[in-house]
Amino acid sequence: MSDRRTFLQHTGAALASGLLSARASVADAAQPATAAGGRLAQLASNTYPIRSLFKRRAGGRENPQADAMKKKYGELTLLDFPQFTRDTFPGVTKMDVWSSLFGEVTDDSMYARRSVTRGDRSIDVYEFDPAAASSKRWLDQLAAKASAAGVACHHVSNNAPRNIADLDETLRRAGIDTAKAWLDACQRLGAKTMRVNTGGPRIIPAASATTGYPRNDEVVKYLKNAIDSFRQMADHGGKVGVKVTIENHWGLSADPMNIRIILDELKHPFCEASPDFFNWEHEYMLYHGLEALMPYTHTTVHAKYWNRWDPVDVGRCVRILDKAGYKGAIALEYEDGPWDGVEGAKQLMKLVMEA
Repeated sequence: MSDRRTFLQHTGAALASGLLSARASVADAAQPATAAGGRLAQLASNTYPIRSLFKRRAGGRENPQADAMKKKYGELTLLDFPQFTRDTFPGVTKMDVWSSLFGEVTDDSMYARRSVTRGDRSIDVYEFDPAAASSKRWLDQLAAKASAAGVACHHVSNNAPRNIADLDETLRRAGIDTAKAWLDACQRLGAKTMRVNTGGPRIIPAASATTGYPRNDEVVKYLKNAIDSFRQMADHGGKVGVKVTIENHWGLSADPMNIRIILDELKHPFCEASPDFFNWEHEYMLYHGLEALMPYTHTTVHAKYWNRWDPVDVGRCVRILDKAGYKGAIALEYEDGPWDGVEGAKQLMKLVMEA
C-alpha cells in the first residue's frame, strides 16, 4: 500500500499544479491531529442528520417528525447552514453537504426534471441543476455565506450522478455528464471532495456454479463500467481541483474489495475512498471494512452513529483512522439512535473527540 501512497503523492502534486483547491487540500492534510485542537480542526458538520429541518419543494409528503424537528430547532435552507454550523458545533469550520438540499426551493429555474428508476418503476423528480445560470448565482451566495461565517464547504455527498456502472451506455453517459457538472459546482464552492455512487444493482450480483468452480461474470461487467466512469470523472476532477470519492454506499461499493479494485485499476490522484463507519451489510465489515479502505482514504470520512448495529463503537473506528495516520476531515453523520438529528450529531462529535 505504501507504493500506492507514494504514487498518489507524486502524481497528485503534478496533476494539481496551479490549482488552489488542490494545494489547500495538501496543506490541510499536513496538519497534525494529535491534540484536541487538531481533532476539532478535522471535524465537519453534516446536513444529512438534520435533513428534516430544511425547506423542501412544494408537493412533498407530510412528515410529522420533520414538523416536530422544525418546531424545536427552526427551519433552514442550505444558505443558513454555515451559521448553523458555527452556532451548533463550536470550533467546527468544515461542512459536508447533501446534494438533495441544494437550491432555492421556490425558484424552478434551478431545477431540472430527471427520470429515476426505483425498483420496477420509473418516476420523474426535479433536482438541482448546477449548470443553470440561477444555480451558479445561488452557489456563489452559499460560498459567500460560508466565508462570512468562517466555515468552508469541504465535501458534497452527492446522489445526483446515477447509473455510473450501468450496462446501458446512454444512462451511464448521462450519469458521468451530471457528475462533471457537479464537480464544476464543487469548484465554485471550494469543496475538496465529492462523493459519486457506483451505481449498478443495489445488491451485488452473486457468483454461480452451474458447472465447475463458481464464477461471477455478471459483477465484472459492472466493475468494468465503474472503472471507466470513475476515470472520466477523476480526469475532470483533476482539471477543477476536486477529488471524486467512493463511499461504501450500497451496490458495488457495499464490498470494500470492489472499491479497492476500482481505485487500484485507476491509480488516479483525484479518485479515492471516503468510507462511512457503519454503511456495511454485516457486522464483521464494521471495522475490517474500514481498515481495508484506509490506505485509499486521504481527505474525507463519515463518522457515524447508527443503532442498526449493536454495539456502536465509534471510538474503535476513530482509532482505526489514527492508526492509519489519517489527517483528513471527519464528517459527523448521525444516522439513527436514541437522539434526534441535532442531538445525535452533537453526541457523535463528543464520541469522536473523546476517542
